[in-house]
Amino acid sequence: MNLPDTVTLMEVGPRDGFQFESQMIPIDMKLEIISGLIEAGLKQIQVTSFVHPAKVPQMADAEELVRRLPESGAVNYSGLVLNCRGVQRARQAGLTHVEVSISASDTHSRNNAGMPFDRAAAQVKEMIALARKADMNVRAGIQCAFGCVYEGEIPRKRIRKIVRDFVTYGVDAIAISDTTGMANPLAVKKMIATIGPETGSIPIILHFHDTRGLGLANVLAAVQSGITHFDTALAGMGGCPFVPGAAGNIATEDTAYLMASMGIETGIDISKVGRCSLRLEKLLNKQFPGKIHHLPPRPDKP
Repeated sequence: MNLPDTVTLMEVGPRDGFQFESQMIPIDMKLEIISGLIEAGLKQIQVTSFVHPAKVPQMADAEELVRRLPESGAVNYSGLVLNCRGVQRARQAGLTHVEVSISASDTHSRNNAGMPFDRAAAQVKEMIALARKADMNVRAGIQCAFGCVYEGEIPRKRIRKIVRDFVTYGVDAIAISDTTGMANPLAVKKMIATIGPETGSIPIILHFHDTRGLGLANVLAAVQSGITHFDTALAGMGGCPFVPGAAGNIATEDTAYLMASMGIETGIDISKVGRCSLRLEKLLNKQFPGKIHHLPPRPDKP
């Protein structure tokens, strides 16, 4: 197989993972976990989202969290924003990296963002322009790219059109999200073949959920197709509250282990990520779906 030498894992647990938990996570614990992830070697961490606190109470501390983040020039902190107000809040809080996102499913868009696809598409253009004007690094995401629990299969030509628009708007990276966990390895390869010619030098990031147990199989298919950037969440945390039966993201530890087992470098200390995961499980009194952090270390671990 033609495999890359390195792969970059982007940690989204402090945002995608924490927001899905009903038990409030104290800000000191959030900061402890983020510090632990930095110690483990994560260089890109999505730390929060700037959304209405009534809708996502877990993210109500966004500004204070950003203010108290460990100073580390080697780490890029980012935040998810859903409207122009969110972009402004992120900038005022001091973040230099934001993710804007749109759902390829009209029904999911109405449930998740409270607006139809066409209106959301117009708004995301404004958000990108506002962020670029503020000299922010902009990552643009497409939710439900591999299918929707409400609408079924999403035409790849729709995804290609959104990607083409993002490129025109001047984004720095494009994230393709399997929000509902409906992707499979063949669909992943077809998607990359469809959008790859549109992106040029702009990195493609894949964001997989393990709803149907194909998360790491999809990662392997993507790596074989030339993708080297993936979103992961410690312990396999996460999910979408607007997707029935949603499962967590692919686990950071599990993905790093898969890469290491194939001789691909991630720069991540798997055991240190695992300690963060176990710390959260103890706090929340639950077991997350990730595998590696539950296993004893092997003397021959990759």
